[in-house]
Amino acid sequence: MKYTKEIQDKILKLNFSGDLIGENNGPEVVELANDALSNGVTYCLLNISDVRYINSSGIGVLITLLTKFRNKNGELYIIKPSEHVNKLLIMTKLQAIFNIAESEEEALQKIN
Repeated sequence: MKYTKEIQDKILKLNFSGDLIGENNGPEVVELANDALSNGVTYCLLNISDVRYINSSGIGVLITLLTKFRNKNGELYIIKPSEHVNKLLIMTKLQAIFNIAESEEEALQKIN
């Protein structure tokens, strides 16, 4: 998996691409979120439109990120999950706990 990060207006923006296999990049991404939260960031926009596959550890990373942001009275928004990932979220009933937006603009409107 590859990712880019940007912090803007106390919002961590992450863009993931490739395969989200938690044991490969998970600890690194969680540490990145911890650093952002320590610096006053309370929201995370997670664009996974280019993620082809997520394994169970990858789902664990998403849940860990969600928990960390909610514990700081913030929120994580998943932006435009690919068709495969969206089916997985539906099958596991995780779409009920995540905020899912079709675009970054939609997620920003929910924040403001």
